[in-house]
Amino acid sequence: MTAAQLPPVAPEVTATLVEDLSPRLRKRLDAAVTKLGARPTHRDGDTVTIAVDDETELRLHAPGGVVATADAISCGCLLAPACVHRAAAACAAPTADPAPEPADRPDRTAPEPVPMTDPAPMTDPAPTTGSAPALTPATPTAPLTPDSAASPEVASPAQRAAADALWSAGAAVLEAGVDGAGAVTQAVLLRAAHTARLRQLPRAAGAALSVVTLLRAARAGDPSYRTADLVTALAELLGTAHRVGTASGAELAAVRGRARRPYSPDGSLRLYGLFTEPVVTDSGHGGARTWVAGSDGRLCTVGDVAPGGVGRALGVADRAVRLGDSALTHRELGRAGLAVSGATVSPDGRLGAGKGVKAVSARGAAWTEPPLAALWETPPSEQAARALRSVSRYADPEGGGSDLLFLDVELLGAVRESGGTCLLARCEGGTAVRLTVADDDPALAHRDNLTLLAAAPGTRLRIIGRLVPAPHPRLTLLACSHPSGQGTIDLGFDRLRRADLPDPAAPVHLAPPQPESSGAHSPLYLLERRIEQTVPAGRAALGMLGDVTAETRRIRRAGLPTAAGLLAALCASAARRERDLFGRLLPADTDGFATYWLSAARYTAAVAESLCAAAWNPTRDGQAEHVGRGA
Repeated sequence: MTAAQLPPVAPEVTATLVEDLSPRLRKRLDAAVTKLGARPTHRDGDTVTIAVDDETELRLHAPGGVVATADAISCGCLLAPACVHRAAAACAAPTADPAPEPADRPDRTAPEPVPMTDPAPMTDPAPTTGSAPALTPATPTAPLTPDSAASPEVASPAQRAAADALWSAGAAVLEAGVDGAGAVTQAVLLRAAHTARLRQLPRAAGAALSVVTLLRAARAGDPSYRTADLVTALAELLGTAHRVGTASGAELAAVRGRARRPYSPDGSLRLYGLFTEPVVTDSGHGGARTWVAGSDGRLCTVGDVAPGGVGRALGVADRAVRLGDSALTHRELGRAGLAVSGATVSPDGRLGAGKGVKAVSARGAAWTEPPLAALWETPPSEQAARALRSVSRYADPEGGGSDLLFLDVELLGAVRESGGTCLLARCEGGTAVRLTVADDDPALAHRDNLTLLAAAPGTRLRIIGRLVPAPHPRLTLLACSHPSGQGTIDLGFDRLRRADLPDPAAPVHLAPPQPESSGAHSPLYLLERRIEQTVPAGRAALGMLGDVTAETRRIRRAGLPTAAGLLAALCASAARRERDLFGRLLPADTDGFATYWLSAARYTAAVAESLCAAAWNPTRDGQAEHVGRGA
């Protein structure tokens, strides 16, 4: 049995079942989850049955696709309903997403979300002794009156209490690490997430659910799991929980967030195809995504992704898009156009395919014609800044935006890196950009196309790439104009031939590539790796790593004194354990350690993003050093 074979379970259901267990059964819960994972399952309509043993069956009833109540999980063992099996099944199943907010529901939190600001890094952050860092006292939220209009809205006591619970649950995960954050710890997070959602804190609740999902993936050995993803999710959870009590007005609205919304009506749209890219995930899903632009330059996507891997991705590209009555395939739409009426669009730009949507084929536009040509007119540094905001680890979820860049480049040739070979190109202003493959799967055309392009220095192309945050300009190459100047190439699907490239014997005069930004070799990784080392094994493991004086000295010499101070404070906090008058160890200060860890995680993210932005704007090189010294 795998988690994918079980129906999603509502967070509050899992939390309730675990809370109802006796202390003895809670100790056996993780083992029971593992045991259930090896048992066969059978699905009959809305009910999934797990064979606990030869005589006992466990049933999960999911009308509507979700297990919504504790009574919907039943067990036939003698100890039921007080057995461990019901809770184990809930913990083994995926966590259900909260119901989407109706599209026509008025937004009562704030008129306009604002981008999330990074908390000021601290060289000597002071831990607190309560359940969260000191929160500014606030009064209950009340409707604005003429006399109170000048007072910004603040979080209610119930919201601050829910944020405190989220903070404590997140700090407990840092204390235990992945190895110790089993089903009981996850249930505490799920309960806190459910309470936060009821208190109108969907952003923090969503972060808690992400942490639970990643913890389960890590403990199950899921190949798609990345420690960096859990670091980001934990920092988002802790940072959002902290800010609930200190934010006000528009900032509080952004911290609260908004419930996931379905597709919303967008009237009639005239769309122009840009390109189609294969989508292949580590979880075994595959498909295609076609990017289109509206008359105003707004980017939207039409996708078809489902279980199937790279084989499905190759097949879907030549299937008709699921949008109205259009007969265009994904690859055809990438070069054609659509006229859509009754359009629906999700907050992240996905076009809906509901019954009321009507779409007919229309003329497309070349990349050199309006309205598409305007996408290449924005300076690279401005495009990079916009893309960086969309991929920022702690960006406002409602911020929107795309991570694509549209550049005119001159190819310079292949460059060897520690991870392989990339293609070097020069764009506007002389900035050298490293172009890498989006997917190295040999069934896709990315690698072969990049190799051929690297053999044609001097070729000028119009390209579309996805920003890769790095201390030097870097993109994954997705599409380009045909070297002959006729048409475009979807680099994941279409295969270039040597005959398509310019004559290699033609003389080429190249200027030397720009040197990398000074941040390319920053010792910031010394702090980043300590942040990541905390996640798998917890605070105690970090405390046993020993003296970090040499590392802090190296960081300080690089002009990042704040990073050096944070590293020293983080490791000292991890190793610190106080004793009582009788010499017995007192409980660790989990809140204080979480404060140091959060400060370090947010600081490294801010500096890394600053290094990336500075690399795309050479005139501002040195900005990252200012970030380090300015704290």
